[in-house]
Amino acid sequence: MKTIILAGGYGTRLHEETDKIPKPMVRVGEKPIIWHIMSIYSHYVPTEFIVACGYKGEVLSSYFEDDSWRQQGPGPSSEGIFAAAMSDWTVTCVDTGLEAMTGGRLLRLKEHVSDGTFMATYGDGLADIDISRLLDFHKSHNKLATVTAVIPPPRFGSLELDGDGQVKNFSEKTQSETSWINGGFFVFEPEVLDYIDGECIALEQEPLTRLAADGHLMAYAHHGFWRPMDTLREKNELNELWLDGDAPWKVW
Repeated sequence: MKTIILAGGYGTRLHEETDKIPKPMVRVGEKPIIWHIMSIYSHYVPTEFIVACGYKGEVLSSYFEDDSWRQQGPGPSSEGIFAAAMSDWTVTCVDTGLEAMTGGRLLRLKEHVSDGTFMATYGDGLADIDISRLLDFHKSHNKLATVTAVIPPPRFGSLELDGDGQVKNFSEKTQSETSWINGGFFVFEPEVLDYIDGECIALEQEPLTRLAADGHLMAYAHHGFWRPMDTLREKNELNELWLDGDAPWKVW
């Protein structure tokens, strides 16, 4: 199964790291986050990865051209079993342009994925998602696109105020109070690319809107762990989970 990793953005909200490297190369533990994402996929299905590069894409290309990335390295492992599995990974880095949006990057990869169902996700999000179940769900509905719906982690406390500004109640926002959002981990049919009109199109805007209007967008509800890595705080949180041996996304 071919899987596109969208890895070309500037990552400006994590500028402490992305001044020198693209965001998918920011490390969680001893490995870049893109390695962790690939590890999730390859645990469930044989996967051919296509990395949609852009900003500092040469760093990604250099990383995968050097076979040392296949080493498990220190940290949580599965007694070397996973290191052996990595030897079967196929990774192709493709320059999809510096300024292309997410939809445009997919469109540039049309020749790579025109032969059947493919997956795609962002190069900065982790989840304990069962990829096999995601694929089964996609196959069951016979639509063109599946997006994984997730509940974002609570970030802010909730305040209830009276008319004078006095706080009547304070509580941490719970997940039940939060709407579902796009968590990536897409499954697409090649016809989805017909909904993308050019390189300056963001996948999350007109293409997904039109797919939904045409009845061709389904959501796979993921109730488990999901975290983005948009900020230094989120990067540090993911590192703490990994180094403590408590990383929910480590399904391998």
